[in-house]
Amino acid sequence: MSAQHGTPSGAVKSSRSRYRAMTVLFAMALLLFAGAARSALPPASNDLAGWFEAFKREATDEELYRFLYAMPKGGDLHNHLSGSILSEWFYDLALAQESRGYRYYTRVKINNCRPYGGNAFTESPYLMLFVNVQESRYRELDDCEKSEYLPLGALEGDQKAAWLDSLRLDKRHEGRDEFFQTHWQRMGDLYLNPYLAADALVLNMQKFGEEGLMYLESMIGVLGFMEADGSALTPDAVADIYRQRLRDPDAIATGVEVRLQVAILRFLPGAEKTLRFLYAFVARNNDLFVAVNMVGREDNDKGYPLRFLSTLRDLRRTHHGVRLSIHAGEVDEPNFHVRDTLLLGADRIGHGVNLITDPDTMRLMRHGPYLVEINLVSNLLLEYVSDYSQHPFPEYLRTGIPVALSTDDRGMWDSNLTDEFFVAVKEFNLSWPELMTLSRNSLLHAFAPDSVKADMLARYAIRVDDLARKVATRPAAVLADDAHSFGFTCDRYELCEW
Repeated sequence: MSAQHGTPSGAVKSSRSRYRAMTVLFAMALLLFAGAARSALPPASNDLAGWFEAFKREATDEELYRFLYAMPKGGDLHNHLSGSILSEWFYDLALAQESRGYRYYTRVKINNCRPYGGNAFTESPYLMLFVNVQESRYRELDDCEKSEYLPLGALEGDQKAAWLDSLRLDKRHEGRDEFFQTHWQRMGDLYLNPYLAADALVLNMQKFGEEGLMYLESMIGVLGFMEADGSALTPDAVADIYRQRLRDPDAIATGVEVRLQVAILRFLPGAEKTLRFLYAFVARNNDLFVAVNMVGREDNDKGYPLRFLSTLRDLRRTHHGVRLSIHAGEVDEPNFHVRDTLLLGADRIGHGVNLITDPDTMRLMRHGPYLVEINLVSNLLLEYVSDYSQHPFPEYLRTGIPVALSTDDRGMWDSNLTDEFFVAVKEFNLSWPELMTLSRNSLLHAFAPDSVKADMLARYAIRVDDLARKVATRPAAVLADDAHSFGFTCDRYELCEW
């Protein structure tokens, strides 16, 4: 979604800034040509690094964003598909599913049809607007509750706008509790349609491909999915639906390589049983699925990592090739979850915000095989840091702990991967070698087969060389014409519609 609240003078400022940037970039190009006339062109990375430092000093925020949008990127390794669907996409995808017999209803009012005092923390809380149900479930409601719902396609005006807002975190008063206790519950049956999930995956591939991404490793559901009549689909049947969709021409045309993870809610009573089931599922579907990921709020200590140590040791006696990535350190208090996650056998750490409070584990991870999946937008909006001056990302990056930028739940943040890079450059003055390190890390630490990683790294190097040649010949060509802002960068950096 493009943000819609730019300043009235934005067009004039934009024209002036583009003219100033073009003048600067043209002068740089002349200097590069003069140097080339005296000697052979220096290595592309060196040229690009010097040019990027000069560019950062002179460029407007819009020009910096347009460059970062066009910049070649590696992979997004921490991506929840269900949270990566922008509200507008969700609405359109849901209505498009009517061709397959799926119809959705959403709660638009509360008529007190249930006894007072219902549990607000269930999977389908009663006292909440815009909870979405499939038609098969709607038909099971009594007449009173049916009167609270409208067909999703019948929403108009303010009501539709409120529905769209209900699935994103875009208000100053919203934060961690709003996200964990309302967003997923409102989604309801929308995400239990594997065809919608598969279409959403391809849509993300298309949008990520437009901003230079090469690889997407997404956490996607396989449990609890339904046919249009409400009958259950097996996880293997869901996997086949994903496979078929990824073979379609529009998916292949994105040029984005995809592998999938499955996730477990680690604090649920039966999490060990679910872990066993999903471990076996990944093992037998390892052409597409590569890992199990443990998710869920870490301030619910029922999901503490060492709870699963004996289960994982048992699973490794039977299965091979199943990788492990775990959300750890996504809290604003010290604990040893990152250390304990490594003990479980995880190769990647999701978030790792509080790793900085554990010096021994930080020392262990320096220049090591473990990668921290950094989510700058997510950590700010969910209040794990109140300001980017508190974020440990530059400490990790500049002390040699492998890190990569990722989007987490970009649909609910109204953001994209370019936003993550923009924040990193603006807040931490990243150099060009550091930007390349982030993208290379995301490919080196992907859970894809080694041959696939080697191919992607080679293609990434070619893309960077192509960018260097553009800088040396026509620098203006490295500013993307089709880049557009999202809600997050508009709200925080006033980078709105241009």
